[in-house]
Amino acid sequence: MRIKPEQLPQLLKKQQNQCFTIMGNEPLLSIEAGDTIRRYLYRQGAIEREILTVDHRFDWGKIAQWGDQCSLFSTRKLLDLRIPTGKIGNDGNAALLAFFDNFSPDLWLIVTLPTIDKKTQASKWFTALDNQGVIVMIDSIERTQLPQWIQQRFHAQKQTLAPDALQLLVDNVEGNLLAAQQEILKLGLLYPEGPLSFKQVRNAVYDVARHDVFDLPEAMLTGDIIRFTHMLKNLQNEGVAPPLVLSVLVDPLRKLFSLHRGVSDGKSLGHLFKEFRVWGQQQALLSSAMKRYLPPLLIEGITHAALIDKIIKGVKQGEVWDEFLQYGLRFSQHNQTKSIEQGILQT
Repeated sequence: MRIKPEQLPQLLKKQQNQCFTIMGNEPLLSIEAGDTIRRYLYRQGAIEREILTVDHRFDWGKIAQWGDQCSLFSTRKLLDLRIPTGKIGNDGNAALLAFFDNFSPDLWLIVTLPTIDKKTQASKWFTALDNQGVIVMIDSIERTQLPQWIQQRFHAQKQTLAPDALQLLVDNVEGNLLAAQQEILKLGLLYPEGPLSFKQVRNAVYDVARHDVFDLPEAMLTGDIIRFTHMLKNLQNEGVAPPLVLSVLVDPLRKLFSLHRGVSDGKSLGHLFKEFRVWGQQQALLSSAMKRYLPPLLIEGITHAALIDKIIKGVKQGEVWDEFLQYGLRFSQHNQTKSIEQGILQT
């Protein structure tokens, strides 16, 4: 059975399970799901708990030894197995299958791992986990979902945020849910129940955003100038290598140019997405961007990227991070100009 984290409390009330798997890439949500399960199992009698963390030197014989010891002493115990890489190898596969063949009713198992690919999910050991109990699927919180997520957390502690205060918090904690939760709890301690103003949030919150360099193109192509500038500054402060930033920024322009050329040759977007390996949310992003960014502008951007590359290599003089900003603003501002033009035409 596969469920979302918010379904977990209700499930624990309705049915008993021996095996729980928590899978996802959001540490905070994985921790919270694990805490919910452990509190439940403690009430069920799981007084003793052992944590085993799998790495490349892990001895899978410990799993069998642990199971044998529990069988001998007949005490109810919890094994908290953590697999940070999501990979267990042949030895791990054999050990887990053997463990489930002799799964004592006096044992509970929690397995925590990151999101794994479909091929690994079809493996024997993961299928056994799926068959034995519950898999809690932890989805990432996207930026568009973050305001609602934050509001729900404040609502739980009987506080509300003014719109500008909410936006400030979103900008400062994006990409770091652990930090977001810390700030939410801190504001709950600093201020009483009720509405929170922009000034209160500004005075309490630190800039803890951890931006992924691969999120830059979305901010640029959607015309979110403030977000793009904020992300770029943070990446510079974090010491992210300029060649990586350049590669990430120019890649969507090259793909957009190739998509335009393919469409003009009579190919469908679906075919072109497969050809140029454009998957998931990137398809919607690039489909929308094609309407705003035509080949001449894309060529200008690719030419600008070539100049930045020369600056990085020391062939040309210039400040590379300033060039990144100008590069992004070229497309962000063009996006906003198009939006304004479309609004005028529609009025």
